[in-house]
Amino acid sequence: MNTTASTEVHLEALQQAVNLAEIETLGRARLDQNALDYYVSGANDGHTLRANREDFARIRLRPRMLVDVSRVDTSTSVLGLPLGFPVGVAPSAFHGLAHPDAELATARAAAGLGSVMTLSTFSNTPIADVGQAAAGRFWFQLYLLGDRELSREIIARAGDSGARALVFTVDAPYLGRREANERHRFALPPHLSAPNVASRETLAGVETDTGSQLTNYFQNLVDKSFTWNDLDWLRAQTELPIILKGILTAEDAELAVQHGCHVWVSNHGGRQLDTAISAIGALPEIADAVAGRAEIYLDGGISRGTDVIKAVALGARAVFLGRPALWGLAAGGEDGVRRVLELLREEVRLALALSGKQNLGQVGPDLLRMETSPLHP
Repeated sequence: MNTTASTEVHLEALQQAVNLAEIETLGRARLDQNALDYYVSGANDGHTLRANREDFARIRLRPRMLVDVSRVDTSTSVLGLPLGFPVGVAPSAFHGLAHPDAELATARAAAGLGSVMTLSTFSNTPIADVGQAAAGRFWFQLYLLGDRELSREIIARAGDSGARALVFTVDAPYLGRREANERHRFALPPHLSAPNVASRETLAGVETDTGSQLTNYFQNLVDKSFTWNDLDWLRAQTELPIILKGILTAEDAELAVQHGCHVWVSNHGGRQLDTAISAIGALPEIADAVAGRAEIYLDGGISRGTDVIKAVALGARAVFLGRPALWGLAAGGEDGVRRVLELLREEVRLALALSGKQNLGQVGPDLLRMETSPLHP
Protein backbone atom coordinates (compact mmCIF):
# COMPACT_ATOMS: atom_id res chain seq x y z
CA MET A 1 0.00 0.00 0.00
CA ASN A 2 1.45 3.41 -0.90
CA THR A 3 1.96 6.14 1.70
CA THR A 4 -1.05 8.20 0.62
CA ALA A 5 -3.39 5.21 0.72
CA SER A 6 -1.98 4.15 4.10
CA THR A 7 -2.59 7.63 5.52
CA GLU A 8 -6.16 7.65 4.20
CA VAL A 9 -6.86 4.28 5.81
CA HIS A 10 -5.45 5.45 9.11
CA LEU A 11 -7.46 8.68 9.09
CA GLU A 12 -10.59 6.68 8.37
CA ALA A 13 -9.83 4.51 11.42
CA LEU A 14 -9.30 7.68 13.43
CA GLN A 15 -12.73 9.03 12.53
CA GLN A 16 -14.30 5.69 13.39
CA ALA A 17 -12.73 5.66 16.87
CA VAL A 18 -15.41 6.04 19.51
CA ASN A 19 -13.25 6.76 22.57
CA LEU A 20 -9.81 7.89 23.66
CA ALA A 21 -8.63 4.33 24.31
CA GLU A 22 -9.12 3.44 20.64
CA ILE A 23 -7.18 6.52 19.57
CA GLU A 24 -4.41 5.52 21.97
CA THR A 25 -4.19 2.15 20.22
CA LEU A 26 -3.94 3.87 16.84
CA GLY A 27 -1.32 6.31 18.10
CA ARG A 28 0.84 3.69 19.76
CA ALA A 29 0.93 1.67 16.54
CA ARG A 30 2.52 4.58 14.65
CA LEU A 31 5.34 5.27 17.13
CA ASP A 32 8.80 3.74 17.22
CA GLN A 33 10.06 2.23 20.48
CA ASN A 34 12.10 5.30 21.41
CA ALA A 35 9.08 7.61 21.22
CA LEU A 36 6.70 5.12 22.79
CA ASP A 37 8.97 4.56 25.78
CA TYR A 38 9.24 8.31 26.28
CA TYR A 39 5.51 8.97 26.18
CA VAL A 40 4.27 6.04 28.26
CA SER A 41 6.91 5.94 30.98
CA GLY A 42 6.07 6.64 34.58
CA ALA A 43 8.47 6.83 37.50
CA ASN A 44 9.79 3.67 39.14
CA ASP A 45 6.99 1.07 39.53
CA GLY A 46 4.24 3.26 38.06
CA HIS A 47 2.01 3.31 41.15
CA THR A 48 1.17 7.00 40.77
CA LEU A 49 0.79 6.66 37.02
CA ARG A 50 -1.91 4.02 37.58
CA ALA A 51 -3.52 5.83 40.51
CA ASN A 52 -4.14 8.91 38.37
CA ARG A 53 -6.68 6.93 36.38
CA GLU A 54 -7.85 4.41 38.97
CA ASP A 55 -8.80 7.05 41.52
CA PHE A 56 -11.32 8.58 39.13
CA ALA A 57 -13.18 5.25 39.18
CA ARG A 58 -13.48 5.46 42.98
CA ILE A 59 -15.65 8.55 42.61
CA ARG A 60 -19.30 7.81 41.85
CA LEU A 61 -21.86 10.14 40.33
CA ARG A 62 -25.23 10.97 41.90
CA PRO A 63 -27.37 12.01 38.92
CA ARG A 64 -30.61 13.97 39.29
CA MET A 65 -33.67 13.17 37.18
CA LEU A 66 -36.50 15.03 35.43
CA VAL A 67 -34.37 18.06 34.62
CA ASP A 68 -34.77 19.93 31.33
CA VAL A 69 -31.52 19.06 29.56
CA SER A 70 -32.70 19.82 26.04
CA ARG A 71 -29.92 22.41 25.98
CA VAL A 72 -26.62 21.74 27.75
CA ASP A 73 -23.89 24.37 27.91
CA THR A 74 -20.32 23.04 28.25
CA SER A 75 -18.60 26.42 28.05
CA THR A 76 -16.34 27.96 30.66
CA SER A 77 -13.32 30.28 30.78
CA VAL A 78 -9.76 30.18 32.07
CA LEU A 79 -8.12 33.44 33.10
CA GLY A 80 -10.75 35.27 31.06
CA LEU A 81 -10.23 33.20 27.91
CA PRO A 82 -13.53 31.60 26.79
CA LEU A 83 -13.41 27.83 26.27
CA GLY A 84 -16.02 25.77 24.47
CA PHE A 85 -15.59 23.06 27.09
CA PRO A 86 -13.36 22.71 30.18
CA VAL A 87 -10.49 20.83 28.51
CA GLY A 88 -7.10 22.06 27.37
CA VAL A 89 -3.82 20.51 26.31
CA ALA A 90 -1.14 20.06 28.97
CA PRO A 91 2.53 20.79 28.31
CA SER A 92 4.36 17.75 26.94
CA ALA A 93 7.85 17.74 25.54
CA PHE A 94 8.85 16.68 22.04
CA HIS A 95 5.67 16.52 19.97
CA GLY A 96 7.95 15.93 17.00
CA LEU A 97 8.39 12.34 18.15
CA ALA A 98 4.71 11.80 17.33
CA HIS A 99 4.25 13.69 14.05
CA PRO A 100 6.27 15.90 11.68
CA ASP A 101 3.96 18.88 12.32
CA ALA A 102 4.73 18.57 16.04
CA GLU A 103 3.43 21.35 18.28
CA LEU A 104 2.00 23.28 15.33
CA ALA A 105 -0.60 20.56 14.75
CA THR A 106 -1.52 20.45 18.43
CA ALA A 107 -1.87 24.21 18.62
CA ARG A 108 -4.08 24.41 15.53
CA ALA A 109 -6.36 21.64 16.74
CA ALA A 110 -6.80 23.21 20.19
CA ALA A 111 -7.43 26.68 18.77
CA GLY A 112 -9.86 25.37 16.18
CA LEU A 113 -12.06 23.83 18.87
CA GLY A 114 -11.98 26.79 21.21
CA SER A 115 -9.57 25.12 23.62
CA VAL A 116 -6.11 26.19 24.84
CA MET A 117 -2.69 24.60 24.42
CA THR A 118 0.17 24.80 26.93
CA LEU A 119 3.52 24.80 25.14
CA SER A 120 6.44 23.04 26.81
CA THR A 121 9.85 24.61 27.30
CA PHE A 122 11.08 21.40 25.63
CA SER A 123 9.04 21.80 22.48
CA ASN A 124 10.45 20.82 19.11
CA THR A 125 9.02 24.00 17.60
CA PRO A 126 10.02 27.62 18.32
CA ILE A 127 7.67 29.58 20.55
CA ALA A 128 6.89 32.23 17.94
CA ASP A 129 5.78 29.66 15.38
CA VAL A 130 3.44 27.99 17.87
CA GLY A 131 2.10 31.33 18.96
CA GLN A 132 1.11 32.11 15.40
CA ALA A 133 -0.56 28.70 14.96
CA ALA A 134 -2.39 28.99 18.28
CA ALA A 135 -4.07 32.29 17.33
CA GLY A 136 -3.95 33.64 20.89
CA ARG A 137 -4.93 30.36 22.52
CA PHE A 138 -1.77 29.20 24.22
CA TRP A 139 -0.01 29.28 27.57
CA PHE A 140 3.71 28.76 27.98
CA GLN A 141 5.20 26.25 30.43
CA LEU A 142 8.51 27.22 32.00
CA TYR A 143 11.31 25.25 33.58
CA LEU A 144 13.32 27.78 35.55
CA LEU A 145 16.87 27.42 34.29
CA GLY A 146 20.08 27.89 36.19
CA ASP A 147 20.94 30.48 33.55
CA ARG A 148 18.59 33.24 34.70
CA GLU A 149 19.34 35.37 31.65
CA LEU A 150 18.24 32.57 29.32
CA SER A 151 15.10 32.12 31.42
CA ARG A 152 14.41 35.82 31.11
CA GLU A 153 14.81 35.65 27.33
CA ILE A 154 12.47 32.65 27.07
CA ILE A 155 9.81 34.35 29.20
CA ALA A 156 10.02 37.50 27.06
CA ARG A 157 9.78 35.42 23.89
CA ALA A 158 6.65 33.70 25.18
CA GLY A 159 5.01 37.02 25.98
CA ASP A 160 5.95 38.50 22.62
CA SER A 161 4.51 35.42 20.89
CA GLY A 162 1.07 35.87 22.45
CA ALA A 163 1.15 33.55 25.46
CA ARG A 164 -1.71 34.36 27.82
CA ALA A 165 -0.19 32.80 30.95
CA LEU A 166 3.10 31.50 32.30
CA VAL A 167 2.88 27.96 33.70
CA PHE A 168 5.82 27.39 36.04
CA THR A 169 6.52 23.70 36.65
CA VAL A 170 7.51 23.32 40.31
CA ASP A 171 7.77 19.55 40.71
CA ALA A 172 10.89 18.84 38.67
CA PRO A 173 14.14 20.11 40.20
CA TYR A 174 15.33 16.68 39.07
CA LEU A 175 13.66 14.30 36.63
CA GLY A 176 12.00 11.25 38.15
CA ARG A 177 13.56 7.93 37.26
CA ARG A 178 11.74 6.66 34.19
CA GLU A 179 13.32 3.28 33.89
CA ALA A 180 12.36 2.47 30.30
CA ASN A 181 14.06 5.69 29.19
CA GLU A 182 17.18 4.80 31.17
CA ARG A 183 17.25 1.18 30.01
CA HIS A 184 16.85 2.03 26.32
CA ARG A 185 18.89 5.27 26.51
CA PHE A 186 16.25 7.64 25.21
CA ALA A 187 17.54 10.28 22.81
CA LEU A 188 15.98 12.69 20.35
CA PRO A 189 16.48 11.61 16.74
CA PRO A 190 19.00 13.77 14.84
CA HIS A 191 16.36 15.74 12.94
CA LEU A 192 14.78 17.12 16.14
CA SER A 193 16.00 19.72 18.61
CA ALA A 194 14.69 21.70 21.56
CA PRO A 195 15.03 25.20 20.11
CA ASN A 196 14.02 27.04 23.27
CA VAL A 197 16.94 25.60 25.24
CA ALA A 198 19.27 23.55 23.03
CA SER A 199 20.41 23.17 19.43
CA ARG A 200 20.76 19.85 17.62
CA GLU A 201 24.51 20.12 18.07
CA THR A 202 24.19 20.65 21.83
CA LEU A 203 21.90 17.65 22.27
CA ALA A 204 24.07 15.51 20.03
CA GLY A 205 26.94 16.18 22.43
CA VAL A 206 25.02 14.86 25.45
CA GLU A 207 26.17 11.34 26.22
CA THR A 208 23.70 8.49 26.40
CA ASP A 209 26.04 5.68 27.45
CA THR A 210 24.78 5.98 31.03
CA GLY A 211 21.06 6.40 30.31
CA SER A 212 18.55 8.94 29.02
CA GLN A 213 19.86 11.87 27.01
CA LEU A 214 17.13 14.08 28.46
CA THR A 215 17.97 13.18 32.06
CA ASN A 216 21.67 13.77 31.51
CA TYR A 217 21.01 17.17 29.92
CA PHE A 218 18.30 18.24 32.34
CA GLN A 219 20.33 17.64 35.49
CA ASN A 220 22.64 20.56 34.73
CA LEU A 221 20.01 22.82 33.17
CA VAL A 222 17.34 23.54 35.80
CA ASP A 223 17.75 25.76 38.86
CA LYS A 224 17.46 23.42 41.84
CA SER A 225 17.75 26.18 44.43
CA PHE A 226 14.61 28.12 43.44
CA THR A 227 12.21 28.51 46.39
CA TRP A 228 9.05 30.37 47.32
CA ASN A 229 11.23 33.34 48.22
CA ASP A 230 12.35 33.59 44.59
CA LEU A 231 8.87 33.94 43.11
CA ASP A 232 9.19 37.72 43.33
CA TRP A 233 12.01 37.46 40.76
CA LEU A 234 9.76 35.49 38.43
CA ARG A 235 6.91 37.96 38.91
CA ALA A 236 9.23 40.80 37.97
CA GLN A 237 9.95 39.18 34.59
CA THR A 238 6.40 39.16 33.26
CA GLU A 239 2.98 40.75 33.48
CA LEU A 240 1.34 37.46 32.55
CA PRO A 241 -0.66 35.50 35.12
CA ILE A 242 1.53 32.85 36.76
CA ILE A 243 0.28 29.32 37.34
CA LEU A 244 2.24 26.91 39.53
CA LYS A 245 2.06 23.42 38.02
CA GLY A 246 2.77 20.43 40.23
CA ILE A 247 0.92 21.38 43.43
CA LEU A 248 -0.31 18.37 45.45
CA THR A 249 -0.96 19.69 48.97
CA ALA A 250 -3.15 22.24 50.69
CA GLU A 251 -0.06 23.80 52.26
CA ASP A 252 1.55 24.57 48.91
CA ALA A 253 -1.75 25.71 47.43
CA GLU A 254 -2.05 28.25 50.24
CA LEU A 255 1.48 29.50 49.57
CA ALA A 256 0.71 29.75 45.85
CA VAL A 257 -2.29 31.96 46.53
CA GLN A 258 -0.30 34.11 48.96
CA HIS A 259 2.22 34.69 46.18
CA GLY A 260 -0.50 35.73 43.72
CA CYS A 261 -0.39 32.55 41.62
CA HIS A 262 -2.98 30.17 40.26
CA VAL A 263 -2.78 26.45 41.01
CA TRP A 264 -2.32 23.49 38.67
CA VAL A 265 -2.82 20.17 40.46
CA SER A 266 -0.47 17.63 38.91
CA ASN A 267 2.02 14.88 39.65
CA HIS A 268 3.61 15.23 36.21
CA GLY A 269 1.65 12.34 34.77
CA GLY A 270 3.12 9.96 37.35
CA ARG A 271 6.61 10.66 35.99
CA GLN A 272 8.25 12.25 39.03
CA LEU A 273 7.75 10.91 42.59
CA ASP A 274 6.28 7.42 42.52
CA THR A 275 3.61 6.64 45.14
CA ALA A 276 2.77 10.36 45.33
CA ILE A 277 -0.94 11.08 45.64
CA SER A 278 -3.01 11.11 42.46
CA ALA A 279 -4.03 14.47 41.05
CA ILE A 280 -7.75 13.86 41.59
CA GLY A 281 -6.99 12.58 45.11
CA ALA A 282 -5.18 15.82 45.95
CA LEU A 283 -7.83 18.10 44.48
CA PRO A 284 -10.36 18.26 47.38
CA GLU A 285 -7.92 19.55 50.00
CA ILE A 286 -6.43 22.00 47.50
CA ALA A 287 -9.84 23.37 46.55
CA ASP A 288 -10.65 23.83 50.24
CA ALA A 289 -7.38 25.69 50.80
CA VAL A 290 -7.73 27.95 47.76
CA ALA A 291 -11.36 28.70 48.59
CA GLY A 292 -12.06 30.55 45.35
CA ARG A 293 -9.12 32.96 45.62
CA ALA A 294 -7.41 31.59 42.49
CA GLU A 295 -8.23 29.35 39.59
CA ILE A 296 -7.45 25.63 39.84
CA TYR A 297 -6.57 23.28 36.99
CA LEU A 298 -5.75 19.57 36.91
CA ASP A 299 -4.05 17.03 34.70
CA GLY A 300 -3.44 13.31 35.10
CA GLY A 301 -5.64 10.34 34.29
CA ILE A 302 -8.35 12.06 32.26
CA SER A 303 -9.81 9.57 29.79
CA ARG A 304 -13.58 10.21 29.84
CA GLY A 305 -16.05 13.06 29.98
CA THR A 306 -17.18 11.79 33.38
CA ASP A 307 -13.61 12.33 34.62
CA VAL A 308 -13.86 15.95 33.51
CA ILE A 309 -17.06 16.70 35.39
CA LYS A 310 -15.75 14.90 38.49
CA ALA A 311 -12.74 17.22 38.49
CA VAL A 312 -14.99 20.25 37.98
CA ALA A 313 -17.25 19.07 40.82
CA LEU A 314 -14.24 18.95 43.13
CA GLY A 315 -13.10 22.46 42.28
CA ALA A 316 -11.11 22.43 39.04
CA ARG A 317 -11.83 25.20 36.56
CA ALA A 318 -10.62 23.02 33.69
CA VAL A 319 -8.59 19.87 33.06
CA PHE A 320 -5.67 19.37 30.71
CA LEU A 321 -4.70 16.39 28.57
CA GLY A 322 -1.16 15.09 28.35
CA ARG A 323 -0.81 11.65 26.80
CA PRO A 324 -4.27 11.58 25.11
CA ALA A 325 -3.30 14.58 22.99
CA LEU A 326 -0.03 12.88 22.05
CA TRP A 327 -1.83 9.69 21.05
CA GLY A 328 -4.11 11.75 18.82
CA LEU A 329 -1.14 13.57 17.34
CA ALA A 330 0.60 10.28 16.58
CA ALA A 331 -2.57 8.79 15.13
CA GLY A 332 -3.34 11.61 12.74
CA GLY A 333 -1.56 14.90 13.36
CA GLU A 334 -3.88 17.87 13.71
CA ASP A 335 -6.87 15.69 12.78
CA GLY A 336 -5.97 13.26 15.53
CA VAL A 337 -5.71 15.88 18.26
CA ARG A 338 -8.97 17.39 17.05
CA ARG A 339 -10.67 14.00 17.23
CA VAL A 340 -9.49 13.51 20.82
CA LEU A 341 -10.90 16.88 21.84
CA GLU A 342 -14.15 16.36 19.92
CA LEU A 343 -14.79 13.01 21.56
CA LEU A 344 -14.14 14.39 25.02
CA ARG A 345 -16.30 17.45 24.35
CA GLU A 346 -19.26 15.27 23.41
CA GLU A 347 -18.67 12.99 26.38
CA VAL A 348 -18.71 16.02 28.69
CA ARG A 349 -21.97 17.19 27.15
CA LEU A 350 -23.57 13.77 27.57
CA ALA A 351 -22.27 13.33 31.12
CA LEU A 352 -23.75 16.68 32.11
CA ALA A 353 -27.11 15.84 30.56
CA LEU A 354 -27.31 12.40 32.14
CA SER A 355 -26.34 13.90 35.50
CA GLY A 356 -29.22 16.35 35.27
CA LYS A 357 -27.00 19.41 34.86
CA GLN A 358 -27.62 22.14 32.32
CA ASN A 359 -24.22 23.78 32.61
CA LEU A 360 -20.94 23.56 34.48
CA GLY A 361 -22.04 26.14 37.03
CA GLN A 362 -24.47 23.57 38.41
CA VAL A 363 -21.71 20.99 38.96
CA GLY A 364 -20.55 20.74 42.57
CA PRO A 365 -19.64 18.23 45.30
CA ASP A 366 -23.29 17.20 45.67
CA LEU A 367 -22.90 15.36 42.35
CA LEU A 368 -20.35 12.97 43.84
CA ARG A 369 -20.00 10.11 46.27
CA MET A 370 -16.47 9.02 47.14
CA GLU A 371 -15.77 5.30 47.32
CA THR A 372 -13.23 4.25 49.94
CA SER A 373 -10.49 1.64 50.13
CA PRO A 374 -7.81 0.74 52.71
CA LEU A 375 -5.39 3.05 50.91
CA HIS A 376 -7.93 5.81 50.29
CA PRO A 377 -9.94 6.32 53.52
